[in-house]
Amino acid sequence: MDRATELNLIDELLNLKADKSAFLDEAVARNDVEHYLSEERFQQERDRIFRKRPLVAAHASEMANAGDFLRREVAGQPVLLTRDRSGKVHAFLNVCRHRGTRLVDEEAGCRHRFACPYHAWTYSNEGQLIAAPHFEAGFGEIDKAELSLKALTCIERFGFIWVVCDGASEREIDAHFEPVSEDLAALHMDEMVVVHQDVAIRRANWKILVEGGIEAYHFKIAHRTTIGPHFEDNLSSYQKMGAHIRSVLPRTSMAKLTEDTRETWRLRDHAQVLYTLFPNAALLVQQDHIAWINQEAISAGETRVRLSTLIPKSEAHRTDHWKRNHKITSVTLEEDFVIGESIQESIASGANSHMLFGKFEGALHVFNQIVEGALAPEESLPE
Repeated sequence: MDRATELNLIDELLNLKADKSAFLDEAVARNDVEHYLSEERFQQERDRIFRKRPLVAAHASEMANAGDFLRREVAGQPVLLTRDRSGKVHAFLNVCRHRGTRLVDEEAGCRHRFACPYHAWTYSNEGQLIAAPHFEAGFGEIDKAELSLKALTCIERFGFIWVVCDGASEREIDAHFEPVSEDLAALHMDEMVVVHQDVAIRRANWKILVEGGIEAYHFKIAHRTTIGPHFEDNLSSYQKMGAHIRSVLPRTSMAKLTEDTRETWRLRDHAQVLYTLFPNAALLVQQDHIAWINQEAISAGETRVRLSTLIPKSEAHRTDHWKRNHKITSVTLEEDFVIGESIQESIASGANSHMLFGKFEGALHVFNQIVEGALAPEESLPE
């Protein structure tokens, strides 16, 4: 973000603190609990949101070298990510074009060709079919070029590898990120590396897990023995940025900024800035590193959560420091996720027909409005 925005955000929070107020929307909002329970609704989200929008598949540092590959699931699709000799990244459906065998079983590795374990049809890491036993005898009338791996739209932006399953142009993808691109570029995540990563399946709808991170109302209670004492009580702000949301979560130390000159104010020293990148990625910007949280929806009631710590390449030697910081984030999010699983189980009882979002939980309402807009049949990436 630019300097003027940074100072304005600090001013806004200091004024709210001085007034003993919170960042308030105009009214209480509600969201139907069926939006978190219905498998039919989930299939609509998968088809109209997850398969039509850029999803983070990996950080670039996870496959930094030519020949590196990763196996991922993206919007329910089996995906093979590769980096060719020129450094370009590709995404393919991880499916042999002969009879549909999964081509690659390994999670990660480095090689320039992939042989199917069934009949040894072999593909380059650019997707071309380059060899197949007895091909001329059995399939001679078919051009091998027709049997390349099924390619998906794949680009690198802001240090991440993004995949769109149902196709979108780079122009459309850039338009999707345009409202937040200046902020993301300023984080220099292309100069960072992943040092720790945890992956777990949580028994909760992806939206419940996203919602748990975009309000500070629960900090002093749910996180009372972890981060709660270090943050202001029920004080945060948010800004809608296209389909994305920027939230600012101030630490108790922010109040002391009034003792310093404005020239010395730095938001990251006294707050966490959370970018909720629609639909399912979150960047928790901390003082010297970034926690990247991916909510990968599996079903209406299951989500794969990928938590990674991103650090500047030049600071990789501080192994104990990064291990400690990753653990703090992991323990804190575990508190959120356990509650999220409790919510998922409890709302199935029928006790509540709707979720209630208080006036100081406006970011949750805005997030769900974005989801609703994206589900509209005519909705597409902005042009």
